[in-house]
Amino acid sequence: MHQQNNPAVKGTLYVVATPIGNLQDITLRALDILRSVDAIAAEDTRNTSHLLNHFAIGAKLMALHEHNEYQAAARLIEMLQSGKSLALVSDAGTPAVSDPGAHLVAKVREAGLPVVPVPGANAAVSAFSAAGITAPHFLFYGFLPHSSSGRKRELAALKNLPYTLVFYESPHRILASMADLREVLGGGRTVTIARELTKLFETIHTSMLEAALDWLEADQNRQKGEFVLLVSGAEIAETDGVGEEAQRMLQILLAEMPLKQAVKLAAEISGEKKNTLYELALQLKAPDHKPAGPGNDS
Repeated sequence: MHQQNNPAVKGTLYVVATPIGNLQDITLRALDILRSVDAIAAEDTRNTSHLLNHFAIGAKLMALHEHNEYQAAARLIEMLQSGKSLALVSDAGTPAVSDPGAHLVAKVREAGLPVVPVPGANAAVSAFSAAGITAPHFLFYGFLPHSSSGRKRELAALKNLPYTLVFYESPHRILASMADLREVLGGGRTVTIARELTKLFETIHTSMLEAALDWLEADQNRQKGEFVLLVSGAEIAETDGVGEEAQRMLQILLAEMPLKQAVKLAAEISGEKKNTLYELALQLKAPDHKPAGPGNDS
């Protein structure tokens, strides 16, 4: 346990989650760490200055963002090796999760230095908790590619996965991304649009993908802010003689490799009959394949 009045241990990198909007969401432990470290590596020093000033914290700030992370990492490791304690923060939420910082963390760990997480706000988990999604599993993807062709390619690879798909999106790409989601995944899936979480104009809206784009276009204010999108996963085909886990495994393998290879590997791992799996794979890969009825919890 760290002592409350002097929690930062020398030579340690603290990965500190900060609020995603409402400044009151910062944790007491995060405040203690930010007050006691020797320096703070921040994605945008201006944004972090606003946070620190709000809580009357004076600290040395250093820039660490996507354009300088590789160069800055070496200097920060030298500081840690000299006995300095450092905090890593992003503009909002948890660093190194769809934000800069993962390279620094990896290099600090490679150097044999301690990395300590200080958990807190996370947009994806906040959205999921308020969406009322009963399916127990989700796949966090983060930001889709900027180009429509790149988005469609990635979505095609995710299409058959039976998990809720969680994406981040920015306001200037939300309409194009929603159009691509509907085109690739089909309009029959459910999507929860969560925007401006914890902020004044927080909105959490659930609809079918078919109607989501119209909802966004109906009011330009709905297109503002940072978005979390939660899209229901593919439903597992009901096939006699094939267990649920084997079906899930086959769906995942089909997204990553040719049909015959996926069937062969799924049969070897699951012990299911290859011919039965092959028939199921053909159904799943068919252009006009429609998911099974709503009885599955996916």
